[in-house]
Amino acid sequence: LSYSAEEYFENILENLEYVQKKRLRKLRAKVNKDEWVTGAAVVNAFYSSSKNQIVFPAGILQPPFFSKGQANSLNYGGIGMVIGHEITHGFDDNGRNYDKDGDLKDWWTPDSTHRFLQLSKCIVDQYSNFSWDLANGLHLNGNNTLGENIADNGGIRQAYQAYKNYVKKHGEEPPLPGIDLSHDQLFFLNFAQVWCGTYRPEQAVNSIKVDVHSPGKFRVLGSLQNFPEFAKAFHCSNSSYMCAHPVCRVW
Repeated sequence: LSYSAEEYFENILENLEYVQKKRLRKLRAKVNKDEWVTGAAVVNAFYSSSKNQIVFPAGILQPPFFSKGQANSLNYGGIGMVIGHEITHGFDDNGRNYDKDGDLKDWWTPDSTHRFLQLSKCIVDQYSNFSWDLANGLHLNGNNTLGENIADNGGIRQAYQAYKNYVKKHGEEPPLPGIDLSHDQLFFLNFAQVWCGTYRPEQAVNSIKVDVHSPGKFRVLGSLQNFPEFAKAFHCSNSSYMCAHPVCRVW
């Protein structure tokens, strides 16, 4: 690579060309399942179906996802949910096609596949009914975002159960001073905070068309509508917007 201090755009093109050629060379090379595929400073996490591996770079191990100095309810609602999310990707509409060794293989029984598709349709319909004012009222594409929505719903359930197991073993955490919220409420509060963000209207429209993730707002609403423990924590009535009918659940 040869960069120039005066030619920023050309530098970007050269970098993209280098990366693409590097990827193409891998087509004829044996898969290295021990290869580290992202930088340690990246604020992200992901599941690799071909390696059956979840990856958490150091960059994500910071607030609001995680901090040694914050309440465990916040940590479980933050990084705990992300961990659960990535684990669930191993059993979503894509991950289920790979076996324990990361090899493409149909290892489910026909009955399991049929039941999975039935439960998944509920998620597709629920998210397709969300419309986003910021995107001129466009509806989300529940099919495009299915894998991520399954992972979000499974992740919040797993993280909450893990937190309850922690409380059972170590006892209830003391209330946070100056905040009139229970730790169950704080768990859900930090989950929502993690996905807080802003969009330009043009970006909002484009994200609905191409992003495999639902917009942050609906990642929160969809998951919590399907999770009765949220309604219980915040004393929502059965007719509340935050109580889905029917409740969609795959995992």
